[in-house]
Amino acid sequence: MTPLILTLCLLASLASCRREQRQLRHSPQASTRTGGIVRDAELQPGQPWPEVTVRNVSEERAWDLNEGQRLYRAYNCNGCHANGGGGMGPALMDESWIYGSHPENIHDVIVEGRPNGMPSFGGKIPDYQIWEITAYVRSMSGLVPKLAATGRTDHMQTKISEQSKKEEK
Repeated sequence: MTPLILTLCLLASLASCRREQRQLRHSPQASTRTGGIVRDAELQPGQPWPEVTVRNVSEERAWDLNEGQRLYRAYNCNGCHANGGGGMGPALMDESWIYGSHPENIHDVIVEGRPNGMPSFGGKIPDYQIWEITAYVRSMSGLVPKLAATGRTDHMQTKISEQSKKEEK
């Protein structure tokens, strides 16, 4: 009887101990907005994708705009885009945007990079900092609400057309 009880106790203790499951490789996080697919143009096969709009709260806070300006310099965005006027990289203070001027477009450009020079910063910069940089980049063209402090000095302000403002909405 004692060996039977001892065997049952041993089996019960082994069954109650679970080892944690570990993955040796983690799959990369996909974007929750587009299912991990970054689209650069409106052309696509099949049915049109639903319009995705993202509200970047960093555009509404002066602190975030200032942090975006600081990070823009700290991550050497000035090296290619200068103070927004362009250099090796395209100008950021006009109304002509290659990959779109919506917050989600700029965010995707920073995260994914683009051919011919724009490196990918995804996984190298925390996401909240990317949104702050996005807000600052949009402030260069006056695309952020006027209630937030501008990320640019007065002598560098630009005026965009009313047509561009309507298209942005």
